[in-house]
Amino acid sequence: MSEVASSVVHEVLGRRVEDVDQPIIDYIINVLADEDFDFGTDGEGAFESLGELLVGAGCVNDYSECRSVCSILSEKFGKHGLVKAKPTVRSLAAPFRMNEGMDDEETPKKKPEAIDGPMLSERDRAKLERRKRKEERQREAQYQMHLEEMEAVRAGMPIACVRHDGSGGPAVKDIHMENFNISVGGRDLIVDGSVTLSYGRHYGLVGRNGTGKTTFLRHMALHAIDGIPNNCQILHVEQEVVGDDTTALQCVLNSDTERTQLLEEEARLLAQQRELERDDTTGKSKGNLNSAVDKDAISQRLEEIYKRLELIDADSAESRAASILAGLSFSPEMQKKATKTFSGGWRMRIALARALFIEPDMLLLDEPTNHLDLHAVLWLESYLVKWPKTLIVVSHAREFLNTVVTDIIHLHHQKLITYKGNYDTFERTREEQIKNQQKALEAHDRARAHMQSFIDKFRYNAKRASLVQSRIKALERMGHVDEIVNDPDYKFEFPTPDDRPGPPIISFSDASFGYPGGPILFKNLNFGIDLDSRIAMVGPNGIGKSTILKIIAGELQPSSGTVFRSAKVRIAVFNQHHVDGLDLSSNPLLYMMRCYPGVPEQKLRAHLGSFGVTGNLALQPMYTLSGGQKSRVAFAKITFKKPHIILLDEPSNHLDLDAVEALIQGLVIFQGGILMVSHDEHLISGSVEELWVVSQGTVAPFHGTFQDYKKILQSS
Repeated sequence: MSEVASSVVHEVLGRRVEDVDQPIIDYIINVLADEDFDFGTDGEGAFESLGELLVGAGCVNDYSECRSVCSILSEKFGKHGLVKAKPTVRSLAAPFRMNEGMDDEETPKKKPEAIDGPMLSERDRAKLERRKRKEERQREAQYQMHLEEMEAVRAGMPIACVRHDGSGGPAVKDIHMENFNISVGGRDLIVDGSVTLSYGRHYGLVGRNGTGKTTFLRHMALHAIDGIPNNCQILHVEQEVVGDDTTALQCVLNSDTERTQLLEEEARLLAQQRELERDDTTGKSKGNLNSAVDKDAISQRLEEIYKRLELIDADSAESRAASILAGLSFSPEMQKKATKTFSGGWRMRIALARALFIEPDMLLLDEPTNHLDLHAVLWLESYLVKWPKTLIVVSHAREFLNTVVTDIIHLHHQKLITYKGNYDTFERTREEQIKNQQKALEAHDRARAHMQSFIDKFRYNAKRASLVQSRIKALERMGHVDEIVNDPDYKFEFPTPDDRPGPPIISFSDASFGYPGGPILFKNLNFGIDLDSRIAMVGPNGIGKSTILKIIAGELQPSSGTVFRSAKVRIAVFNQHHVDGLDLSSNPLLYMMRCYPGVPEQKLRAHLGSFGVTGNLALQPMYTLSGGQKSRVAFAKITFKKPHIILLDEPSNHLDLDAVEALIQGLVIFQGGILMVSHDEHLISGSVEELWVVSQGTVAPFHGTFQDYKKILQSS
């Protein structure tokens, strides 16, 4: 299969393959040749998985050409029978979802049916009727929800309908969800869960990877939990917008379907009105009463439309949408570009902009900072702080949570527990609770042990019989104190290199770089990296930080100047491609055995264990792992050969807060060089000693702390 895949890739890319490093071509071929790889419609899956790599490596000139190439690859692979058959029905777990209000009208009352057994009273019969009507409404709501989900998948855009259910009920305020259960694939994630969401509060949902945070948000978005009112508008931003020819600005505007529908109806009615006026002018409608009635009806409906447009502030919609996009770093020119020309990270920003524009009753954000640079993160923080409605956010960024949230919901041991305050406050409160629980448990155990000792000592002493009996009864009354269930400690143990090459390790001398046919991105770079380096590169997205990592790793070569690497140096690179490239049909242990054939299984198990992939987790299919668990497998894979230098491209994406803390500890004690690209303030402050700012084709040291750098951005 890989031979056929290789010939197809070389045929489609042509001579440009010769300009790309062989490891990159091998990686592309291996991904496409995977029997489980999904090319998607018209190569969309290939574009999402490999688009940034193809453009970055110079295989194609831009994202537009990349999309065309992916379409051709899909077609060619299909002719060879290598494209996986697509399921006839897509899962209801669509990338974006906002469940609109459900029809609450009562169905016509049915005649009482003959029921075997004793005659029912009028009251009981009414109860049965009400239950039947409720069940019918639920079935109809589920069917409508299914239709909307499928429509959203076909359109490639989230359904974001801002529409009320017509029930005339009060506005949605506090939400009480009680005694609900959530399970996936037979595994219980939440058991007897209860939580109250107060209107206008901002909640940070935290918990270990794999505990069910994203699944909980999905259930809420689908109104699949009792207690969420039908007229509560919920929007769940989970994945990026699928690109098409719609501009970024129009894509955001289209998310308000009520405004879009009203404007379309207005245009249609105005056209009908002009047609009737032409008929009056030409005499076609002379003496026609229906014509006069139509004109009155059109005028009346237009008046209603204009009132509604004024009420929802439709005139300012475009300026509001443009302002939100600008805050997320879209220039005026970028706002006019088609969404299909943007990379995945930028399309994720468009999805976020749509959510902020709609302003639903409840906004659910899943790792919103993953694809944002620091400037956009700071803007989003300031925007969400002023968010007037209910917000639930899952994030690994501690400082982001500290700034944005008012409460923490901790998903732990299949229960949801709410804490007042930001993440730091939650951590202190939780730590104090655990200490108090531990003291209570120890005191309880000491008291039980003391009583049991007395009972055992004098059990057969007749003189002490009454005292023994009283102790036995007291022991029974003491009951049982639950043991403290703590999460197991995460581990990120980067192996220590066996040797230490002498300097210089890596050095740039007047190195310049530009992709073939494109402008020069960097000019005359001069810097060095050694085994004691602890560096974080910061700068806006798209400035070329990832490109510098590729040049350092040898994946790209400078256009001019030189980049020296010691012949003995071993470099490990971690980025999202390593996570996406995991064999989802395999498990972590088998995957490592394929990557390193001949290595004893126990040695591979021990190495996986050093990154917290232990026991049954090492034997679970990769597709069942959370994003953070997959990241730990990728870390284990790239570090097995004990690298001297580790290059990290946004390593904290998809890790939970505890895992980020473990990563910091692992990097601190690692006896090698570190260069990372990140915007996570806690990660940078805890693990590196030097900041480099990438800006306008240069890489320069920043003389100050990360806080100083943030202040400069906030003041600009």
